[in-house]
Amino acid sequence: MKLRLDKYLADMGLGSRTEVKALVKQRRIYINGRYANKADIKVDTETDVVEFNHERIVYAPFEYWMLNKPAGVVSATCDDGSETVVDLVEGKYRKDLFPVGRLDKDTVGLLLITNDGQLAHRLLSPGHHVDKVYFARLDHAACAEDVVAFEAGLNIGDDDLTLPAQLEIPDAEHPNEVLVTLHEGRYHQVKRMWEARGNEVVYLKRLSMGPLTLDPALAEGESRRLTDEELACLL
Repeated sequence: MKLRLDKYLADMGLGSRTEVKALVKQRRIYINGRYANKADIKVDTETDVVEFNHERIVYAPFEYWMLNKPAGVVSATCDDGSETVVDLVEGKYRKDLFPVGRLDKDTVGLLLITNDGQLAHRLLSPGHHVDKVYFARLDHAACAEDVVAFEAGLNIGDDDLTLPAQLEIPDAEHPNEVLVTLHEGRYHQVKRMWEARGNEVVYLKRLSMGPLTLDPALAEGESRRLTDEELACLL
């Protein structure tokens, strides 16, 4: 793919097109070992080597990152007062990354960070019913009646009942620790479903979204690029 040099570098976060033009004038941009004399020359993203201050700038049309979101971080691209999930992605190339969906500020776990709008739409579209699995620790024990209620759908104050959801109590000795599988994504949904059952979520972690499962090797706050296998499952 061929792009104008100023777009290439602006896409990769080196600055605005005006700022890139200034860097070109300062002879700080090189293409294939020679300084670029114009900001509007065409660059082949596959074959040309573009450098800024002799460090290569690789063009990435799309990036896909898995983040283990920690508590206290906002699921947004920017925020006046808080650190955002995009801020946590170290080593990213592009400046237009965004989180696919949201996790509450105090919720932890799997979050996909990308700039692929079509993929995000497919994962978030209500018509696709992408499964999302959460681990929840509750204020008090869940019971068999909760399992039935989740499957039937709950009134959480919206116009419609929630879609049927699966509730599991994996360990009978710890009935306040449960797995919840949702097929939709309403605001604060897991917490509101438990409120409707007279219980409270004291800890919430997303484990998976569709075919993408949180890497257990990722500590909270850490991120990594998706593997080819993970990406193939999503695309």
